[in-house]
Amino acid sequence: IIEGLSSRLSGVATLEVAGPGFVNVRLTDEYLRGAVGIMSRECGEDGRLGVPMASERKKIVVDFSSPNIAKEMHVGHLRSTIIGDTLSNVLSFAGHDVVRLNHVGDWGTQFGMLVEHMRDEYPEALSIGGRGGKLEEYENDDCDDDARKKKKVVDLGDLVVLYKAAKKRFDVDEGFRARARDGVVRLQRGEMESLAAWETLCDASRAEYRKIYEALNIVGLEERGESYYNPYLDGLVEDLTSMGLAVESEGAMAVFLEGYANRDGSPLPMIVRKTDGGYNYAATDLAAIRQRVYLDASDGGERADRVLYVTDSGQSQHFDMVFAAARRAGYVPDGASLEHVPFGLVQGEDGKKFATRSGDTAQGPAGRGVGIGAVKYADLSMNRESNYKFSYGRMLSLNGNTAPYMLYAYARICGIVRRATGQSEDAGVVWPLPASEILIEHDSERQLMRNLVKLPDILSEVETDLYPNRLCDYLFETSQKFNQFYENCSVNNADTPELKASRLSLCTVSAATIRLLMNLLGIPVVEKL
Repeated sequence: IIEGLSSRLSGVATLEVAGPGFVNVRLTDEYLRGAVGIMSRECGEDGRLGVPMASERKKIVVDFSSPNIAKEMHVGHLRSTIIGDTLSNVLSFAGHDVVRLNHVGDWGTQFGMLVEHMRDEYPEALSIGGRGGKLEEYENDDCDDDARKKKKVVDLGDLVVLYKAAKKRFDVDEGFRARARDGVVRLQRGEMESLAAWETLCDASRAEYRKIYEALNIVGLEERGESYYNPYLDGLVEDLTSMGLAVESEGAMAVFLEGYANRDGSPLPMIVRKTDGGYNYAATDLAAIRQRVYLDASDGGERADRVLYVTDSGQSQHFDMVFAAARRAGYVPDGASLEHVPFGLVQGEDGKKFATRSGDTAQGPAGRGVGIGAVKYADLSMNRESNYKFSYGRMLSLNGNTAPYMLYAYARICGIVRRATGQSEDAGVVWPLPASEILIEHDSERQLMRNLVKLPDILSEVETDLYPNRLCDYLFETSQKFNQFYENCSVNNADTPELKASRLSLCTVSAATIRLLMNLLGIPVVEKL
């Protein structure tokens, strides 16, 4: 390997075998100085710090968040939102055409139950010319409680109670259960009153989700729920049946895939149409795959090169089976990639599954921006496939790999630059022009530079492997290398103006690296804390 690399690599001082299975590559100081010089000239707010665009621009669909209508978001949805948003940011920064999709649970058998309950309890919500599901007409009204009750405006708090009440009736009342099943059919057929009630539910939920997305700074997320694919489902099952993939099984239509079995060894069916004629997740996900990677734009398709599904690891088998069925059906063109991006559970400090609605989750002892950033960073800094314990104390610590530590590191560099250039502490930082030459006088400068030039490789790894924690690990290492540099190398009292300019450039590049990666993580930096 060394012999093969020697004639192909530039900027390398030495190549040597280091133990069994390793080759150490030592870069020349000239290479480091040149690479950091390039980074220093691309340090603006929109600068790329020398990171090249992807050699092949792809269309990538990222399916994330996906809460259920008429239910509160749980921590799994929040984790999907945070991870999916960061991956979308990284892929967009690489130059890809990224479509951020929110596959909300807005269709299915539960809506027959909910609509029929609303027919009894909230009849105004079924009025086509009245309530009609347009929440915007109501959400800014200055009305007292009595007026609000008369209008029967349904907010998410009401919906949680409504869902439980409807489910209780469904479980104990056979007559209501029959109505609910018929209600699903009416909704799927487009009966106007049922659609009006359904739109009411969707709009009320949407208003609450919007508040969460705004708090998390989630932008560009396009809602395309299960209902979007409803027109495709009949044709999908007919297509699968004509190919011999979908067969009748106990009154339902199912796909049987090799390698999937029940615990008793019998073949495990993937049901695409239930015995009552309704469709489930498998059918909707297959229709979504067909629309996202198979259909051309002229037929309403995305024709994506890569589709990412950011959901909890408990859905791994479901996606394995759906992907396998889609490939057997010929819905996945050569070169298109379907990837499940699984994540683990959020746990309380007691190690038990975190309860979204438990009484002790309301407030954290921090400013809103820093607190939200701390929650996001704590999630993203973990290997996404691991479970992690939700702890405000750990999240808000100024020690270790946390958001407050990184925000402090950035603010500290801003202070160093202000003092070294005579800027006011009360004004925004004006970053100095890049040095004409990057110098190396101390090994801590060299170590910092070696770390900084890894940035394109780190971003490329995350683009490929989809583990955001590598960004956090690199951020923490960068801040530590900067601290070592600053402890050993005076900026303001450097021996020569040239050396001061060089060290100011190292400060600027370090700050720009932290700012870029924190922005990709969805966490804005601050110049003072």
